[in-house]
Amino acid sequence: MQNVEIYTTQLCGFCHRAKGLLKSKGVSFAEYDVSRDAAKRQEMMQRSNGGRTVPQIFIGGKHIGGSDELAMLERGGKLDAILKG
Repeated sequence: MQNVEIYTTQLCGFCHRAKGLLKSKGVSFAEYDVSRDAAKRQEMMQRSNGGRTVPQIFIGGKHIGGSDELAMLERGGKLDAILKG
């Protein structure tokens, strides 16, 4: 299983949706709350090529995008393969 990282904030509905999808698939992930951590927010923006919105999701170190992109991968039947690497 690939390493999954997700940058979030506490009050973000899209973050909760993305985490819910991952949890429903039994995927564990590292979560970084950027709401109170300026260094983590900078790290997120650098890793995502300027992405300022949350969530920003990485699977196996590769930037996937946000909640919508994660959901599109799932609907397209591609998410499981990406998670397995």
